[in-house]
Amino acid sequence: MISDSFGRRIDYLRLSVTDHCNLRCLYCLPIQGFSFSKPEEILSDDEIERIVALAISLGINKIRITGGEPLVRPGICSLIKRISSLAGIGDISLSTNGLLLSQMAKDLFQAGLKRVNVSLDTLRPEHFQTIARFGSLEKVLEGIRAGLAVGFDPLKINMVVIKGINSNEIKDFVTLTHKFPIHVRFVELMPIGETGYFSREHWMGLSDIMKACGELVSLSQDESPRGFGPATYFKSPGALGTIGFISALSSNFCRRCNRLRLTAKGVLVPCLASEKGVDLKNLIRSGGSDQDLCDLIRQAVLIKPERHCMESKNANAREIFMCSLGG
Repeated sequence: MISDSFGRRIDYLRLSVTDHCNLRCLYCLPIQGFSFSKPEEILSDDEIERIVALAISLGINKIRITGGEPLVRPGICSLIKRISSLAGIGDISLSTNGLLLSQMAKDLFQAGLKRVNVSLDTLRPEHFQTIARFGSLEKVLEGIRAGLAVGFDPLKINMVVIKGINSNEIKDFVTLTHKFPIHVRFVELMPIGETGYFSREHWMGLSDIMKACGELVSLSQDESPRGFGPATYFKSPGALGTIGFISALSSNFCRRCNRLRLTAKGVLVPCLASEKGVDLKNLIRSGGSDQDLCDLIRQAVLIKPERHCMESKNANAREIFMCSLGG
């Protein structure tokens, strides 16, 4: 088991397998002018498996596969099978925009994946083009239906709430939990991603999001869907699914943070809002031993800050894209 300098047990790794994405969501990526990494800059399957196995030996037992869009990585099902077969793995999940999920859901499930989060910010086709810029809402909905059919449980939808863009759809997403056993999480907009997009005009706080949901009943941890992140859960009376809230700015949850992030380029980052990290890829490719890698992972844990400062009036939006961090 590894703990940081503030006594928090670190047992969760968010693993970015690519920084490539087939969407350009307006709060995340510019529509042009952004260059994705070259294949040789990205960690190989062997390198990822080695890092994950060592992380498990140090007490990490929860892995979330992220991107960019992880399903665009060639051979992703094979990689997930390798990770899910590692001794000591307790939970493996994946975050996706859902565009490729309908054609890959069965293979992903058979590879050992049992939980999926789908990022979906609107249920209206005209809003989808405004927010995502590419792709098709119907393809994402097909992916969600396919995910439910193969047995992903829980299947969660993450909606980033943007005031004036999709904030009038909050109730529509609540209604979705009445129709399907889906767990919707409303995510506050954060000052990370497309430089200049985040503003108080676009940001909607937790209290206003909750008001827009209508009547909600608080759920205990045992009643909440399986997961190891910062969401707090509620239920709309009579719903099949649940409602969760991820509020990095309104309700700082850093005291409960249990995670590290490994970027697609092999940098282990101790905090989403931190500019510090350790380069595992460089150590691997320069011939570093397993002990060297373990020591560097421990170093990343020790530089983990007590909390982020994204809500500070003096904090600026970070000029780094979420796909580069493994959002």
